[in-house]
Amino acid sequence: MGGRIGANRRRAGQLLAVLAVLGAAAIRAQPQADIERLVAAGSLAQLRWPDFRAWQPSVHELYSGASWAPAWFQGNRLTPQGEAVIQLFQSAWQKGLNPEDYDASRWAARRESLQRSPSELAAFDVALSVSAVRYLSDLRVGRVNPKHVGFDLVVEKRHYDVAQFLSQRVLAAPDVAAAVAAIEPPFGGYQRTEQALARYTELARGGDGATLPVPAKAIEPGADYAAVAILAKRLQLLGDLPSEAAAAVPDGRYEGGLVTAVKRFQRRHGLDDDGRLGAATVKQLNVPLGERVEQLRLALERWRWLPQSFSAPPIIVNIPDFRLRALEADNRIAMDMRVVVGKVMGTQTPVFSRDMTYVVFRPYWGVPPGIMRRQIIPAILKDRNYIADNRYEVMTPDGRVVTSGVVTDDVLAQLRAGKLMVRQKPGPKNALGLVKLMFPNEYYVYLHSTPSTELFARTQRAFSSGCIRVAEPAELTAWALRNNPGWTLERVRQAMESGRDNVTVRLAQPIPVFIVYGTALAYPDGEVHFYDDIYGHDPKLTAALAKAHP
Repeated sequence: MGGRIGANRRRAGQLLAVLAVLGAAAIRAQPQADIERLVAAGSLAQLRWPDFRAWQPSVHELYSGASWAPAWFQGNRLTPQGEAVIQLFQSAWQKGLNPEDYDASRWAARRESLQRSPSELAAFDVALSVSAVRYLSDLRVGRVNPKHVGFDLVVEKRHYDVAQFLSQRVLAAPDVAAAVAAIEPPFGGYQRTEQALARYTELARGGDGATLPVPAKAIEPGADYAAVAILAKRLQLLGDLPSEAAAAVPDGRYEGGLVTAVKRFQRRHGLDDDGRLGAATVKQLNVPLGERVEQLRLALERWRWLPQSFSAPPIIVNIPDFRLRALEADNRIAMDMRVVVGKVMGTQTPVFSRDMTYVVFRPYWGVPPGIMRRQIIPAILKDRNYIADNRYEVMTPDGRVVTSGVVTDDVLAQLRAGKLMVRQKPGPKNALGLVKLMFPNEYYVYLHSTPSTELFARTQRAFSSGCIRVAEPAELTAWALRNNPGWTLERVRQAMESGRDNVTVRLAQPIPVFIVYGTALAYPDGEVHFYDDIYGHDPKLTAALAKAHP
């Protein structure tokens, strides 16, 4: 009898043990089941932006590859990597991003709620994963598609497997911030812009200070100026006036170190550095620091539209500072020169990217249809000898010359109807100068030399009909042909000055050309330069960012 009771007790104990194991397994399985259900739903009410269907494939890939186990918890404890990612969300402003897009202010309350109700672990984990996917994508390719603000730059080609990056590079990373930095743009200018953003954000928190009065007449160096103290404080705040120089500023007189500081400020803001305190300089001095912060934030967004690597060292033209830069393979600047870009009204240079494939020495200039309508036809109406006087030719579409002299009524009618074309003969007075560098595109835009070299001395250089005139055409052409045997700078100059007309040379290797738009640039010497938004693109991007959500 006692033996049967003992055996029953043993069997009961074994059953309880089995039930305990099964119960524990069920408890462990519960988060997995909840995670799978939440991911399948594609929406999570706890998030600021609940709908994550756009990122559902990435989130699904992250969890399904790990059998739906929590990504950010060990047992009931948030991993160090999870803590670090939340810190990245909270400091997202340092990257020019909005921390609340990643629920930065909500994680503390979620932690408290999780302590009271462990069943919320699955929702916490999925929320963290969705926010991480959004953050990494925004950090890599930006928040706004450039095509939505009229820029013909392609970021779709740069699809990035965010789930793979999270699982392989972040979830077990000893230094999450360092791991995440690997997906950011690898350019020194981008990193320096981040540093400038942090600095100007701190300055903006301290306030703008007193506003400088705009003088009725420009204040010359050495003249009396009642607002000297305000000017000195502002320049010291911005870093243009050293502290020791600020201490030596005389009361009421604009001279010495103050003039030097104004010249530095003028250089940094795309102004003539003449030291004169005119309306344009005072206007720039009075720009609220919050606007400078916004310019830097927009600059970071635009940096993210560039590819992380190029098929070959590229040429980059930045429209607002009127400069062209050719890069080395390691992204260092190989060449830097002034350019002239399109006029503000009517003939703005577009923002886009194409590959340069050939150059043409001593080219003809085929007049684009828009310039034909706006300039050539009205000029012919005023003077029927305009074609002859300016070395033009009227052509048929198949290249036959109709006239290079007086334009008859019949020829003019055909020009107006678009049945005939006009081109300018090669030579030093040709509108394209002596060489053009071609990256075929539908905008009729290319790089070229110009007979109007005096324009490069101007600070503001928006004078063209859309194409980009370069200050050092021979040097740039030699750089573009550096992979073509025998094309030295001397040979390039000879081809430009005394070679045959209309000679095409194909590049041995195509060169990516990026026409970009940035109104804030951080230089290697620590200076931060700000430029006028000549085409009005900044407000459009600000508005797009305000409407965008992950």
